[in-house]
Amino acid sequence: MGRTQARTKQAVEAGYWHMWRFNPELKKEGKNPFILDSKEPNADFLEFLEGEVRYTSLKKTFPDIAEELFAKAYEDAKGRYESYKKMAE
Repeated sequence: MGRTQARTKQAVEAGYWHMWRFNPELKKEGKNPFILDSKEPNADFLEFLEGEVRYTSLKKTFPDIAEELFAKAYEDAKGRYESYKKMAE
C-alpha cells in the first residue's frame, strides 16, 4: 500500500491508465470541457503489467492466452489514449 502513488505514476507513464478531467462549466465559456493531463506514454507497457500480481498469475496459469491478452490490452490502451487526444482537441 505504501507504493500506491509510485505505481499509479508508472501506470500513467506506461499508458495503462490515463489522467483526464471533465469540467462542464468550461462549455459555457466556449472551451472544451475535456482536458487530457496524461502525456504520450513513454514507459514499457508489458513491463508495467509484469509488475502486477494479477497479470503475473495469469501468465503462470495460462501462458498461451496471457500473451494474447497482454497484446490486446496494449492495443486497447493505445486506442483509448488516441480517443482521449481527439476529445481534448
